[in-house]
Amino acid sequence: HWYKRSLRVRALRAFLVARSRFAEDELKEAVNNGVAQYVILGAGMDTFAYRNPFPKDKLRVFEVDFPATQKWKRMKLAESRIVIPDSVTFAPVDFEKETLAEGLKKAGFDFNRPVFFSWLGVTMYLTEETIMSTFGFIASLPKGSGVAFDYVILPSMANLLNRLVFYYLSRRLMRSGEPWITFFDPAVLINKMKELGFNQVEDISAKKINEMYFTNRNDKLKVGGLGRLMKAFV
Repeated sequence: HWYKRSLRVRALRAFLVARSRFAEDELKEAVNNGVAQYVILGAGMDTFAYRNPFPKDKLRVFEVDFPATQKWKRMKLAESRIVIPDSVTFAPVDFEKETLAEGLKKAGFDFNRPVFFSWLGVTMYLTEETIMSTFGFIASLPKGSGVAFDYVILPSMANLLNRLVFYYLSRRLMRSGEPWITFFDPAVLINKMKELGFNQVEDISAKKINEMYFTNRNDKLKVGGLGRLMKAFV
């Protein structure tokens, strides 16, 4: 039992690392293609802005999060004596009171220039309506704009082992008061993204993630099959 639990934990941690690496790899490609704005949705304790390898005049970073969460993060940054770079702008957004577009406008976001978004560890906690509304906004932005995100597949599409993993995870999440509520069929999600106006959409399966980031490891570390990655560009 302990060994199986350890494997589940390692697989989950591997996915967390892989999704961040994926988003930043796609960001680098976007910057090489001329994108100069980066929006981190649900930024939480994301550290990219404080190790940003790009010059401040090459990439402006917007951290979007709930006001209270953002206030707590800024307090922790101050306690840790981490300097907030000039290239980062905080965009506190209470989605019950304002839209993402309104929050970004207040933060000085340029709606006339392409932008890259990352949205990690969030979609599974939101309603599908909210998720697709956000993607619709991104799809309305200038050509070259894009997003990288993760999501959870429909449990019914998973194999027996991953359904068991989902069962244990969902019980823990329910107890914590933050259950997963939205899941997707990859093929259906791709079609929905294209209907919104994204011209390039690519789904990254667990098998592909392992091929990209976890090949030839002596410890055999790899991700499980519940979480997937996707990128989409206008």
